[in-house]
Amino acid sequence: MDGGEAIQDVCRRYREGKITLVGVLQQISRIHGYLPEDVLNQVSQEIQVPISLFFSLATFYTSFRLEPIGRQHVCVCMGTACHVRGADKVLETLERELDLKAGRTKGDGSCTLETVNCLGACAMGPLVTVNGGYHGKMDQRQIMKLIKQVKTGNKQVKTANEKAGE
Repeated sequence: MDGGEAIQDVCRRYREGKITLVGVLQQISRIHGYLPEDVLNQVSQEIQVPISLFFSLATFYTSFRLEPIGRQHVCVCMGTACHVRGADKVLETLERELDLKAGRTKGDGSCTLETVNCLGACAMGPLVTVNGGYHGKMDQRQIMKLIKQVKTGNKQVKTANEKAGE
């Protein structure tokens, strides 16, 4: 099923009462990786729900994205445990070296840099994830190595545990 057929299926399932509006957004996000404005407009018209309601839900729930994620997705934990261990310095280094402010994606789509409130791995702080892989106890030397890997576009950036097994 291509993207267009999948969107039509989502609309049909909503009209049949099988999924909610949040479910519609979840399905669109699964299909596209984010919520493209043109698709939201199409679905809004198709199921006769105001586009403002879609944007209201999409901006309320942090699991939804209105922009695509870069090929390299870097997240810095800013929770209390990470913060007191220097997460702010790690973030400053990432922003400077990647030439990218937190919350943004590079124009060429190569990298997205974000902060999160807590990743739930406080003992590993300061913690950075790259494409879902955890990199804990980051210091300036380690963050520079990680940045070098991110800049080369290595989608398989190795975690500390993977490196230890080499």
